[in-house]
Amino acid sequence: MTKAIIYCRVSTDKHTQETSIVRQQEELQSFADRFQIETIKVIKEKQSGYEIERPGVFEMLDDFQNEKADILLLQDETRLGGRGNTKIALLHQLSKLNITIYTLSHNGELQLSEGDSMVLQIVSIVEEYQRKLHNAKIKRGMKKAITNGYQPANNLSNQHLAHGRERKKFPIDEVVRLKSNNLTFKEIASVLKGMGYDVSKATVHRRYQEFQSLENSQKNN
Repeated sequence: MTKAIIYCRVSTDKHTQETSIVRQQEELQSFADRFQIETIKVIKEKQSGYEIERPGVFEMLDDFQNEKADILLLQDETRLGGRGNTKIALLHQLSKLNITIYTLSHNGELQLSEGDSMVLQIVSIVEEYQRKLHNAKIKRGMKKAITNGYQPANNLSNQHLAHGRERKKFPIDEVVRLKSNNLTFKEIASVLKGMGYDVSKATVHRRYQEFQSLENSQKNN
């Protein structure tokens, strides 16, 4: 049986909204039962859809990242976010995690509008080229630094503990940007987890130090 997470959201604490969130849960559970979908969790939030930093959203993404479920059940796509960047960002992240979205409004799998589909395609293409450019820049900088005597291994602590372990990949440029906005490494790790990168505060801190060392080496040379 396929496993799903039910996500319900209203924007205020008003009594009418309380009734709405209960109705969302009941109707979505009925929908799941009708299609023989096992629900492992119900997440309910009272927060603006324009806010992306919602505890329920992080919890949902963590569960999907850990493969606890592969379907998301919603009343409609606006429960993810308002008609703006938040909704698109979450749709993009869920797509990367291969999550199928079912909504009551479509009585089945979510059908994106032509505009949303186009935006998501553009975002995916831009993200891929940004990744390629970033990797090329890091690779070029690393080669230059090594040529000038830089030894990256000297900047890794406890490397004997990581022998044979795959190096986790996440966007270091996003870490640098968030750090410049005075976020702590714990907060940055939480943001990255929300983006689908399962990394610890220590890993983010270490990789940031590596990046800073490389940047300083390039400047000195």
